[in-house]
Amino acid sequence: MKTTSINNKTLFLEKALHWANGFSHCTYFQSNGIPYPYHGFEEILAVGVKRLFLPNEKDRFEALSAFHQNKWLFGYLGYDLKNDIEDLSSNNTDKVQFPEISFFEPQHILFFKGNEVEVWSEEDVLGQIEKVEVNSSQSKLSTPQASISQPEYLTIVEKLRQHIEEGDCYEINFCQEFHGEIETANPIQLYLDLNKLSPSPFSCFQKHVNHYIISASPERFMKKEGDKIISQPIKGTRARGKSDAEDEELRKDLRSDEKELAENMMIVDLVRNDLARSSKVGSVKVEEIFGVYSFQQVHQMISTIVSEKRQEVNTFEVIKNAFPMGSMTGAPKVKVMELIEHYENTKRGAFSGAAGYISPNSDFDFNVLIRSLFLNNSSKTYSFQAGGAITYDSVPQKEYEECMVKAKAIVSLIQQDA
Repeated sequence: MKTTSINNKTLFLEKALHWANGFSHCTYFQSNGIPYPYHGFEEILAVGVKRLFLPNEKDRFEALSAFHQNKWLFGYLGYDLKNDIEDLSSNNTDKVQFPEISFFEPQHILFFKGNEVEVWSEEDVLGQIEKVEVNSSQSKLSTPQASISQPEYLTIVEKLRQHIEEGDCYEINFCQEFHGEIETANPIQLYLDLNKLSPSPFSCFQKHVNHYIISASPERFMKKEGDKIISQPIKGTRARGKSDAEDEELRKDLRSDEKELAENMMIVDLVRNDLARSSKVGSVKVEEIFGVYSFQQVHQMISTIVSEKRQEVNTFEVIKNAFPMGSMTGAPKVKVMELIEHYENTKRGAFSGAAGYISPNSDFDFNVLIRSLFLNNSSKTYSFQAGGAITYDSVPQKEYEECMVKAKAIVSLIQQDA
């Protein structure tokens, strides 16, 4: 373990990411210094494989628990792990073919604290990073194609409203995919560019052989600190205004919108129920409800729910008992996941899963994999998805417009790199 001061953090980080990209697996997490209840991600770069998680059991949460062995683990949980938890399936088209789960124990870990870096490695990592040549070349990705046309999207939202009216569900998260082809890709530069366009508290870059996750997620799925569990669902979005006055008006509009408040409240109730499955009786508390937080691209309505873990429940059961996150399904969970499979025409894959890290003492922090670009450098394809919560009060055209607001940063990224 070695701690060093960095003179030029921006250049060092760029070199470190290019160095990390030379390995089969690497992950980088950061919060961009954005204030957030219970803080955003720690700034960590994990590189190389000491052990790779290769599950073949039916219950991959249980298998991951056995794999942990009180070591640092980094990776992601794909949305389709829902099929390990419930009697569900995922048979839609899969454009980027991500593994449903990928975790590794790294060879090298760099912990950043401001302009200092603490290196956990048996090698001269800093010397290796110093020698790296930075590649700033732009990527060439084809224009994103929507998997659902706008008229189809509006029709489906209307059908989902009918399901709600008939009592099948209360709220459902409906997403659409945008996809295209990769002519050339510089994943590091794509990540750095996206992070400038849309800095977020749960930003991450991941490489799993030929699969890349480039994420500007504003949402935490769940965090565990000791016996404390924290979940912070997002429900409610507004674009940023073109002036300070318009921006403030949009903030106020979000905070007072009855539909957005109802959406948020329904998901808060669902998360309380999910946390209760792992927590001491009476310990589940809503610390903040309907908090409005502003990011570079959007205003978001965020609630914070906390609880105290029961002693007999292990870390991986805590994750499993709340997965997938209610903000990306709706309620009741099993029914809406069946409807999602029916009405969405592409597989979610890693999208709307969770990326994060698990510490040796079984604490963890995971984001929700939204506002994220997924690259398959082997098949030369890319994908990203966006969506929103549909309730009985949903207006199809407004839902479509909200979806486009959420997709804006990644569309801009692809256009600027084209």
